[in-house]
Amino acid sequence: MAFTELLEQAGGVGLFQALQALTLLLLSVWVPFQFLVENFSAAVPGHRCWAHVLDNGSEAPANLTPEALLAVSIPLGPNREPHQCLRFRQPQWQLLDPNATATNWSEAATEPCVDGWVYNRSIFTSTIVTEWGLVCDHQGLKPLGQSIYMAGTMLGSIAWGLLSHRLGRKPILSWCCLQVAVANISTVAAPSFLVYCGLRFLNALGLAGIILTSMTLMVEWTTTCKRAITMTMLGCSYSIGQTALGGVAFALRDWRALQLAMSVPFFVIFLMSWWLPESARWLIIMGKPDQALQELKKVARINGHKEAQKTLTIEVLMSRMEEELASTKSHQSVLDLFRVPALRWRSCSLLVVNFSLSFSYYGLFLDLQNLGSDIFLLQVLFGAVDFLARTTTIFLLRFFGRRTTLAGFLAMAGLAILANMLVPQDLQTLRVVFAVLGKGCFGISLTCLMVYKPELFPTSLRMTAEGFLHSATRLGSVMGPLIRMTRQVLPLLPAISYGVLPTASSLIVLFLPETRGLPLPDTIQDLERQRSAAAPGGQREEVIAESTRF
Repeated sequence: MAFTELLEQAGGVGLFQALQALTLLLLSVWVPFQFLVENFSAAVPGHRCWAHVLDNGSEAPANLTPEALLAVSIPLGPNREPHQCLRFRQPQWQLLDPNATATNWSEAATEPCVDGWVYNRSIFTSTIVTEWGLVCDHQGLKPLGQSIYMAGTMLGSIAWGLLSHRLGRKPILSWCCLQVAVANISTVAAPSFLVYCGLRFLNALGLAGIILTSMTLMVEWTTTCKRAITMTMLGCSYSIGQTALGGVAFALRDWRALQLAMSVPFFVIFLMSWWLPESARWLIIMGKPDQALQELKKVARINGHKEAQKTLTIEVLMSRMEEELASTKSHQSVLDLFRVPALRWRSCSLLVVNFSLSFSYYGLFLDLQNLGSDIFLLQVLFGAVDFLARTTTIFLLRFFGRRTTLAGFLAMAGLAILANMLVPQDLQTLRVVFAVLGKGCFGISLTCLMVYKPELFPTSLRMTAEGFLHSATRLGSVMGPLIRMTRQVLPLLPAISYGVLPTASSLIVLFLPETRGLPLPDTIQDLERQRSAAAPGGQREEVIAESTRF
């Protein structure tokens, strides 16, 4: 934990931290676009079968209105509206009789939409659903595509977590920005849904690396007293992105135009990322003190601490970080997360928490059309509420700490979902209220977890832990959309699952240690000292000294 003193010497809060935060926050604004874009690019418009008499002008009798032609061509569905997936084999002219009823035709007189569909293009000019006919018998392909995307983030979390521990945070961040930009642009030219899913998978791989490395760089270049503030700002940037997505999607109603708009920022940030310094904490842990010293001096120069460039020497760094440098001689792997007693319970608990939170979050909010009719307004509303919720997190963390805040709002989110399940479909306003409440609680939970998770693991294993736990997060985001496919057989199963899992995981959080006011641990020995200080009768000088900080 001596690195905190070195960072303060180079300027713990200064121009460098402001520029780094601006770069990473600008990047983070565009992350929700990638996750949630299919609420719009894969929106399912109103549709019906293409019918010869109705849609082929040469076959339509001139004396009949479009409504009459629709009645003889398309049977009524369960909601007494034209059926979306069936048409009459032959025009049912007898239905034009005012006394005709549904008993005048039988199931044998209908057939699926063998000639395709006619879509309502008043809201969206084009989506991937209209592009590749992802309706009726093929409607399960949409949640399957979303799950394939989330599977990419899951595999990316594992791969980039390991690679960034070996190669560094900065090169992985730059590469992933380029990968996301290229994959995004390539989807525009996808000739089939299968190719589209493959390109989205590559996009997801890169996005996982961006989330991991940006979060870790932010944490590892931030002092203890400002960590909660900067991570809350990072969470708020996600909320701004969610709100902006609603506005951009409203302006760009074609899915290809929307994909192109989401690509440009990642090219720009790829070019901007060259100036970001590598994590000096990571360089020290990897046995590269000379490079770490160069990065610290770079930070000191940007912050205007000229004297620090003279006082920061390799001798000072070696003496301050003697324990951390000694830890580089011992090989550490993902198995240490379960082999070391101080980490075992933390790792297992956060696996459950990460899975359940993302399972419910993405299962619900990748299906906006099920929550209301105006999905543009809903997206903006969800983003605004999420922003307000995340901004309050900083105060909640100060007064209640990490553990209590996370447990409390996880439970509230789950209960809001369960309450929403009991509200009838016709009470749309009340359903939106509960959905917005749940979204806000999830926003606070996610922001708290962003602050809390890095504080539970040492620098020597932080990126490995982040990657491993992020894979559990993405496994939940894979399963969340998939379980919606059971809605036709078990209508209540998705909603019950989305509500019960976060509520149950909130109880597990209560058994994790509180980290409010503690310096960021660099080694497993630091964790052991924290545990000893927190034990009854233990020395608590270090904790008390920082108890007034975030």
